[in-house]
Amino acid sequence: MRDERPVEMLLGLVALSTTTALVLIAVFIFIEGVPVIARVGPAQFLLGRRWAPDAGSFGIFNMLAGTVWVTVGALCLGVPLGLACAIFLSEVAPRPLARMLKPALELLAAIPSVVYGFMGVVVLVPLVRTTLGGPGFSVLAASAVLAVMILPTITSITYDSLRAVPDSYREGSLALGAGRWQTIAMVLMPAARPGILAGVILGTGRALGETMAVLMVAGNALRAPTSPLDPVRTLTANIALEMGYAQGEHRQALLATGLVLFVVIMAANSVALALSSRRAGEGG
Repeated sequence: MRDERPVEMLLGLVALSTTTALVLIAVFIFIEGVPVIARVGPAQFLLGRRWAPDAGSFGIFNMLAGTVWVTVGALCLGVPLGLACAIFLSEVAPRPLARMLKPALELLAAIPSVVYGFMGVVVLVPLVRTTLGGPGFSVLAASAVLAVMILPTITSITYDSLRAVPDSYREGSLALGAGRWQTIAMVLMPAARPGILAGVILGTGRALGETMAVLMVAGNALRAPTSPLDPVRTLTANIALEMGYAQGEHRQALLATGLVLFVVIMAANSVALALSSRRAGEGG
């Protein structure tokens, strides 16, 4: 047998380089972002409503509220659709059809976000404007675009979780007289719950971190929304808009905004990994 140690060392170095890059990015964001948060004060930075870098005011509450509105809206639209698609592919569709549709659905994740944004500007924004009123560039438009973008993540993970449920669960439920939909709702969905939650949390992380598509359709108004038809600016959109010309403390404030996003997304991913590990442990 050939010596496999060089290959193992190479793979280890690749894994170490990835981890090192992540650590360096985290350290850089913390070093650059923490000082301005400390100077302004965490409460004022997170809850302040005035973002005027030229005047030394760095309150991100309006953008934080916009991010929450857009993300929650995307989940309200994307999660039911993703669950429905996964249930159809896993439990209803014939196997040949499911094997054809699942890769096609996953290809949605490969479409560049700018394409989603362009389609939103051309199709969705005028539709919202003519049917519901308002400028069209809004929380609703951004949420709808993000819902499509997170659909492959939620559907794929939910599908895999449902298929991982042992067939004995299905057979036992049907043998006791339950119908197909009763079996899905009362047996399979609870059994696959950790994986489903992991998919939803990963989709949430994707929605929180998306920039270009949201930037194109949200309207970028620097105020907290009060309606789904209001224009809004998210944290990621604010960074993309202002980082090109920001200097000094303004640049540090944008990096501090990135730090807030980094912490939130890492927390969401950690919860997803914990749920996946719990599911694996229960399966074992």
